[in-house]
Amino acid sequence: MAVIAAVLGIAPAIPAQAETGQLRIELNKFEETEDSGCRAFFLFRNETGLTLTGFEMSLAILDRDGVIDRLLTIDAAPLPTARTTLKLFEIPEIRCSAISEILLHDLPSCQPQNAPEMDCFPLLELVSRTDAAIVN
Repeated sequence: MAVIAAVLGIAPAIPAQAETGQLRIELNKFEETEDSGCRAFFLFRNETGLTLTGFEMSLAILDRDGVIDRLLTIDAAPLPTARTTLKLFEIPEIRCSAISEILLHDLPSCQPQNAPEMDCFPLLELVSRTDAAIVN
């Protein structure tokens, strides 16, 4: 039925694997920067079956007291399918040791190649190898 709908242009064709595959976002490590900031190393393991040409994350950075220190929106695209991608992001003016948690509170963009935006939250698996948790 999905093939017929795609041929007739009724709905975009999304691979069946996208329904079961995951996008694993791993906060792999932190590194202090010279300007008293923190560099975050993220690994994106895209097993969704979709190449994501648009992928933005809106993050809340919480300090050791659980108070939101700042909000950041980061662009991690492109995320090719069946690949692991390394992305580094700067978190200014806060030491890595002062970060207790990173909250992924919104995905302003999650767009598969040649398809409309979609809700990627159900596809996410969040993992941290740092002292700071990453949650949604």
